Amino acid sequence: MKEVIDINNANKTKNMVLTAMFTALITAGAYIRIPVPVCPFTLQFLFTTLAGIILGKNRGAAATALYVVLGLAGLPVFTGGGGIGYVLQPTFGYLIGFIAGSYITGAIAHSGKASAKRILMGCFAGLAVVYAMGMIYYYMISAVYMHEPIGLGTLFLYCFVLAVPGDIVLCILSAALAKRLMPVIHAKGTV
Repeated sequence: MKEVIDINNANKTKNMVLTAMFTALITAGAYIRIPVPVCPFTLQFLFTTLAGIILGKNRGAAATALYVVLGLAGLPVFTGGGGIGYVLQPTFGYLIGFIAGSYITGAIAHSGKASAKRILMGCFAGLAVVYAMGMIYYYMISAVYMHEPIGLGTLFLYCFVLAVPGDIVLCILSAALAKRLMPVIHAKGTV
């Protein structure tokens, strides 16, 4: 009986460490920026996607949500700093999208055998969720709160056309990395 308890505690510890590690990676990804007008391109998407694939839908979304909570609590983990006022930034919708995207990616990646094709499908579905939530939020905050409405064409150009090619590459990279990392991380049947 003691062995079973020790194994369960080891699993819980490993899961907490992995969740914290992915929260830290997402934070680091926020500081790796490629300047693009309007919506900055960062590596947050790479790490939120990997969190969903490797940790699964619930823990992946939890790691991403923890990142958002830390930022809203005032820690400067977001690309533009932190604090509760960040919810009024037009790009905050992408952060909300990262949580949902991580969940969707993990749900699809683990809905059957985690094949490369299924994982890649999950990545692209998560990407679609992130962009949908991010662009809708950007449009609404710009128009309603900032009273500086952005045209749909401009929004589509800067928040989709210029950014999505890099994120498509990140989807492919995420799927390839996940296929390599999952056997190592799940080696003893944990997570």
